[in-house]
Amino acid sequence: MKLRAAGPASLPSRTITVRRRGLSIALPLRGALAVLLILFALVPVFVAALAVGEYPLSWGDVVRTLFGEGTPQSEFIVETLRLPRVLDAILVGAALGVAGAVFQSVTRNPLGSPDVIGFTQGAAAGAVLELVVFGGGTLAVSAGAVAGGVITAALVYLLAYRNGLQGYRLVLVGIGFSAMLAAATAYLIARADLDAAQGAQIWLVGSLNGRGWEHVVPVAAALALLLPAALALAPALRTLELGDRAAGPLGVAVERSRLFAIAAGVGLTAVATASVGPVAFVALASPQLARRLTRTSGPGLLGAAAMGAFVLALSDFLAQRLFPSTPLPVGVFTGALGGLYLLWLLSTELRGAGQ
Repeated sequence: MKLRAAGPASLPSRTITVRRRGLSIALPLRGALAVLLILFALVPVFVAALAVGEYPLSWGDVVRTLFGEGTPQSEFIVETLRLPRVLDAILVGAALGVAGAVFQSVTRNPLGSPDVIGFTQGAAAGAVLELVVFGGGTLAVSAGAVAGGVITAALVYLLAYRNGLQGYRLVLVGIGFSAMLAAATAYLIARADLDAAQGAQIWLVGSLNGRGWEHVVPVAAALALLLPAALALAPALRTLELGDRAAGPLGVAVERSRLFAIAAGVGLTAVATASVGPVAFVALASPQLARRLTRTSGPGLLGAAAMGAFVLALSDFLAQRLFPSTPLPVGVFTGALGGLYLLWLLSTELRGAGQ
């Protein structure tokens, strides 16, 4: 991997160019520093999540255990009980952050995130169908979530496509699908037997409880495959934000680039939802928070990934520690915070429009 700082003679602003196996990514210097800052802030959250709990450990014990020098007791607590949960939170948050950045860039709309335009709800409906109708296990539920997200995305895309794909049309069709899928999910739960309905309802809240390595590995594999694909599409997404009429003459294959970007975003959303359930607002808020921090244009995929990982890991830690007697599922916590953020975003947009 080669890092090269480029000045105004080569790029419009100071950048860091990362080249790896034929993939070249140009990062604005401020954006790169912001990503490093977010990752630096994530480190104490990561260590604290491994140290604090019913069986507390010192930070030194955690670090020694991570480097293979812990006691058998600390190894069991860290590596078996806590580390999979923290890693799953980080990976799922990163996946949702990237997915949100992709969809907001494609739609050119701050509300264009997978949990608003129905893709998360489609994954949830697929999982609930598998739970309450077919009685599937963990693997089958995950497959149902992925299938539900992919099918929903395909239907939304086809219905929104009219001589090209307009962002506002995709958002509106997606919102309609989200409402219908929510109703279908509620119907399935109402018709299910008590045990299946309880299991589905718990899953729908979105939780990191009981996460093991079997949950971490699929998300890590999806990120390893889809994050480079999304990064490769970042220049095209940046150009698409100028509009289709401007992107075409600049050499961007508009519909193909948009379709590939949606496919990458749907894949990340579906795998993340399959792992922890439909965690609300991480995909909506993370890209915007990252963009406000980096103050750069374009999709900002790496910033969104880092911010998503930080937001979900911190949210899960706070949800467990603020209410120790009855720890909240992380989906409840992010939903409450996300609702406040959405109200603030809408009020800001209205003030900006002079209404």
